[in-house]
Amino acid sequence: MIMSRIEARPDEDTVAVGSLVDRLLAGLPAEAVLTDPDVTVSYANDMASFCEAGTPAVVVLPRTVEQVQHVMRVATELRVPVVPQGARTGLSGAANASEGCIVLSLVRMDRILEISPVDRIAVVEPGVVNATLSRAVNEHGLYYPPDPSSWEMCTIGGNIGTASGGLCCVKYGVTAEYVLGLDVVLADGRLMSTGRRTAKGVAGYDLTRLFVGSEGSLGIVVRATLALRPQPPQQLVLAAEFASAAAACDAVCRIMEGGHVPSLLELMDRTTVKAVNDMANMGLPESTEALLLAAFDTLDPAADLTAVGALCEAAGATQVVPADDAAESELLLQARRLSLTGLEAVKGTTMIDDVCVPRSKLAEMLEGVDRIAEKYQLTIGVVAHAGDGNTHPTVCFDAGDPDESRRARESFDEIMALGLELGGTITGEHGVGVLKKEWLAREIGPVGVEMQRAIKTAFDPLGILNPGKLF
Repeated sequence: MIMSRIEARPDEDTVAVGSLVDRLLAGLPAEAVLTDPDVTVSYANDMASFCEAGTPAVVVLPRTVEQVQHVMRVATELRVPVVPQGARTGLSGAANASEGCIVLSLVRMDRILEISPVDRIAVVEPGVVNATLSRAVNEHGLYYPPDPSSWEMCTIGGNIGTASGGLCCVKYGVTAEYVLGLDVVLADGRLMSTGRRTAKGVAGYDLTRLFVGSEGSLGIVVRATLALRPQPPQQLVLAAEFASAAAACDAVCRIMEGGHVPSLLELMDRTTVKAVNDMANMGLPESTEALLLAAFDTLDPAADLTAVGALCEAAGATQVVPADDAAESELLLQARRLSLTGLEAVKGTTMIDDVCVPRSKLAEMLEGVDRIAEKYQLTIGVVAHAGDGNTHPTVCFDAGDPDESRRARESFDEIMALGLELGGTITGEHGVGVLKKEWLAREIGPVGVEMQRAIKTAFDPLGILNPGKLF
């Protein structure tokens, strides 16, 4: 086991924090090394619930590739675990600190190094915020599609580490589709480049894809070459109300089977609709069992909305409301953007699942979540990227109630089991981290785990990179 090489070290061989800090300061400016426990403790967790975290020995905030290399050389020499972090908006515990680790926060490496309209690429450092990059490339008539819900805060490095998605995945795909090449600092401090900046390239193993979604367990991404697209026309949105979740899922199947390519296809169940209504007085009918939002950014989006509206009505929609312009479209999307905030207001704490199932099994997934909510006497709302089958069942509970917290965790596990039974996966865009590592083993099987551990060992023989994550 990779972890055993760290956990088995005798206490007397544990590196004193003072010595570690001195070694780090030999190659880093003082302001880049944080040791105040009141400060370092704030770097211990990401945004996931039920995920253990240790206390960092030190937090380092480098600004250059050379500084990252220095950190990794020190960590290798002293056998100290290193946990890379971005903005810590993740939902799986992948950025949680290990006990006595170096937290390597990359948020100060935040430069956009290049935007090329001809090559349609951007070269960025890992600390660039997703929204900052999106706005910068928009000024060149270009578009960076991946748009996680936390896009105003999350960083490109974090997006790469967790292979994140967003609302537009149904048409444009996830982060992995846009990472062409990476510069990576390995565990021993060496710098490696993967991939390319050309439109095509098949030289050797695809190590770039290997690093995307590796959650910092194989190396530290210090530079990324990202593919861009031409900026699409302004999208128009349609909202369709349904008297049952099954009818809304039927509409999703009809839309996709009909060959339509929406830029967004989102679903909110009755629990989520009610939560948003209660919080924001959106005025959605109380009889709504499911709300489907579809958007198109084509040359003639109004025609696409008309066609999709007809399919929704054929599936049993009780009301179909197409937007006439961008402002009205944004108004229709407001309910979807408020979904998680509304659900958080129900009990104060939420546990957000991330199960992705085949589109044809979407209705069964929602029905199963309803049964699980009833079994555990919990409020569980589902908001879904319906166009790609990625559901976010969100368990609402009182974290101060031990019994309710236990039921929340058990319901979470049952939801993941349901997803696997339906031919799905335990995570569509949030990653594995600490939260789902036992479930990763169930999904990929013992041979899959063995091979993944072998890859980990090849890149990180000492097991110092983000130990305890994934498996």
